[in-house]
Amino acid sequence: MNKNIEERKKSMRFFKQPIEVSVGHDVLERAKSFSEKVAPTVGTRGVYMDTNQSDLRKIRHDHYVSKVGEEAVKQILQQLGRTIEGPDYEIYQGKQKSWDPDLWVDGVDLAVKTQTRESANKFGLSWTFQASRQRRDPILDKPDAWVCFVKFDPQKQQCCVYPPCQIKELEFGEPVLAKLKGTKKVVYAQRLPGL
Repeated sequence: MNKNIEERKKSMRFFKQPIEVSVGHDVLERAKSFSEKVAPTVGTRGVYMDTNQSDLRKIRHDHYVSKVGEEAVKQILQQLGRTIEGPDYEIYQGKQKSWDPDLWVDGVDLAVKTQTRESANKFGLSWTFQASRQRRDPILDKPDAWVCFVKFDPQKQQCCVYPPCQIKELEFGEPVLAKLKGTKKVVYAQRLPGL
């Protein structure tokens, strides 16, 4: 691997406090279009079956929120002078779907997890990782991997982006909803390192 990328992998701490960013109409429309196209590819016969999620509205919403978060992180990191690749808006079918990183920052993988203000009000500001036997987020097994957490307020069209952290720094808890325990791991905002 390129020595420069190895050095950059050691620290992606480009900022130390959460940053608020407005999300443009073009970003929201692109995310909405993506979510509408991708939802039918993951429905009752897709990768969401192992989570018992077949509600296409929920699937669309999850993909919409995810893309908005990725775009918010990209916007902030570009403003900080970083070179960003992604988000990926390609629609993949069946086995083509992957757990590829959400963004590449100066050639380094960065996962992005986003929660809406509404969900935060219900369950506490937190972000969820798949952790079942059938479907496990590979990043959980990569202690040096980087992840960026985002809170999205659709009404204000604004995101709060938290500084990137490594998986090994995170304290994982159980979900609030009993039905999700044993299949998901959760990171709560109040336990984020350095805040």
